[in-house]
Amino acid sequence: MVASDTSKNSTPNNPLFLCVLSNTKTSHIEKISGAGKTAELTDYTPVGDAEIVETGDIITAPIMPMTPPYDTPTPSLTTRAALKLANIPHMFINSGLNFAPDVPFVDMKTHPGEDIRQPVAVSDARDIFERAYKIGKEIQKKTDYLMIGESIAGGTTTAMAVLNALGYDGNVSSSSSLNPVELKKQVVKEAMDASEVTFGSLRNDPIRAIETLGDPMMPAVAGVVTGFKKSNNLSQIVLAGGTQMAAVFAVVKHLGYNTDNITIVTTKYVVNDKTANFEKLTTQMLGVPMDFVDPGYGNSSHPGLRRYEAGDVKEGVGAGGAIYLAKLMDIPADAIRKEVEHMLEIFANKI
Repeated sequence: MVASDTSKNSTPNNPLFLCVLSNTKTSHIEKISGAGKTAELTDYTPVGDAEIVETGDIITAPIMPMTPPYDTPTPSLTTRAALKLANIPHMFINSGLNFAPDVPFVDMKTHPGEDIRQPVAVSDARDIFERAYKIGKEIQKKTDYLMIGESIAGGTTTAMAVLNALGYDGNVSSSSSLNPVELKKQVVKEAMDASEVTFGSLRNDPIRAIETLGDPMMPAVAGVVTGFKKSNNLSQIVLAGGTQMAAVFAVVKHLGYNTDNITIVTTKYVVNDKTANFEKLTTQMLGVPMDFVDPGYGNSSHPGLRRYEAGDVKEGVGAGGAIYLAKLMDIPADAIRKEVEHMLEIFANKI
């Protein structure tokens, strides 16, 4: 069964879009991530994504973030188009970047995550969580509808590892149409062996799961969510993304926090990914409401955007959530698609 697109809720009065930017050395493993032209260039993916969402162009990033081999455009273009057309304010958190983007951001003053096959992946996960918790309490003063996206190459692999440590089985999605599921499973096995973690053994210590097997994005998002929720349990939180956000929700749930009014929103490309089990993971295993949007890229005149229909990219930078939120504010998906196509015309010499 595939869930239906039901994004017909009431219009938010005061929404805010937040994107957490991080790096993990896990993305340097060859063929593990499609979120960059090469494994090394994945370090620049969140930099480029943030600069595009903020300015519509790359500034310090050396190349437009794209997925090989078809040069499928970054979902940050979608996010920018949706936020721009709906006039939705946004902010960024730098939680462990190798390179800082030339845009305003809140700095968690932490370092990138290690390859999860090392015994410790995020040494200061608890500190990140606590600092982000305070940020969440402050954000609550600004909005009653918080949407959180992420940009981190290699994030589906770290998500699989953390989910396994918490006792959730299943395949994760990928930014590539050729999801390297077996490679991810092998990396996760090696990581769990290196950290002496077994399936479900950290279900009562989710922060430890991040420390040993996760990435710096996870404690930042989890901290913001719990701080925001603690201040006002009636406020709406939307985790905008796929597998990574399912892993964050699992962390919050296993920490024992109230998860009412938390929803995960993604794209139909993630939901329909036959190499993963996203719907089962979210609605059945985790018990979190899930919704999705159809960006309509099968109707695009741009060949790179049509690759989304083939399974490339699928999601990222909160793109699905940004479309969802824009639709709540009466901006149709077709208008967002046309805006993305317009930006791609401008970027033609960079792609």
